Amino acid sequence: MKQFRERVAVVTGGASGIGFATAERLAAEGMKLVLGDIEPGALDAAVKKLEAGGAQVLGVRTDVSLSADVERLAQRALERFGGVHVVFNNAGVAVTGEAWENSLADWEWVLGVNLWGVIHGIRTFVPILLRQNEPGHVVNTASMAGLTSNPGMAVYNVTKHAVVTLTETLHGDLALRGSPVKASVLCPGFINTRIMDSARNRQSDAAHDPPTPEASALGASIELALREGVKQGFAPSVVAQRVFEAIRDERFYIFAAQPEIFAAVEQRLDEVRAQKNPVTPTVLTE
Repeated sequence: MKQFRERVAVVTGGASGIGFATAERLAAEGMKLVLGDIEPGALDAAVKKLEAGGAQVLGVRTDVSLSADVERLAQRALERFGGVHVVFNNAGVAVTGEAWENSLADWEWVLGVNLWGVIHGIRTFVPILLRQNEPGHVVNTASMAGLTSNPGMAVYNVTKHAVVTLTETLHGDLALRGSPVKASVLCPGFINTRIMDSARNRQSDAAHDPPTPEASALGASIELALREGVKQGFAPSVVAQRVFEAIRDERFYIFAAQPEIFAAVEQRLDEVRAQKNPVTPTVLTE
């Protein structure tokens, strides 16, 4: 995709972090923006900031786990701007905990946002892009956690591995059609965002079982390590630049990760090739 000016980008999770940084980067290219986010106050602030910079922006409160919300996001985008050219399925949340300790509500919440949000985005927006029959691009946010399997992160890991394979399949489906619509998967490492505070937008979970003392200790250790990694991580603007370049250059894999995380991916691939039991990773990934 080479032409950006006056084209339309839809960004979920667009009010903060990687989503907002990417919206800013695309606005700098002259794109019109549609931001979907579940947090009304942050969404309003993001729209105002982008408008103050001269961008044309529409903000739509969106819970990406609900297909009706994503369909409404698409309808509002078409009503306001008449088309869609870039779709960034980016909204994401996280929980930690041992695989058997996470509640059903944990699984439903994280799967709903991280995986179903991408599924709804693909099902809703790709037919629109195909009907337009002009260059377009879908970017789905996975994680380096979609290429590794760190302990204490089962729920998150499952969703991110799923997004990687879903996007790889989407890429193949589009290529077989000879479509001008392309796809990319974004795999960040540690990025300085509020991902570890995503529970601020979660409905109260009265059914959540308290973790065992052993799980509490492990969970606290993992969460502390993740928070420190995120705090020291790359700025979202670094990721935004790489997302833009991947769309421009039609590059599928988008990485923004620390060297030690790439080393963990290499270790996993070596273990698969050698059919060796996995060594417990010591490097956590966002």
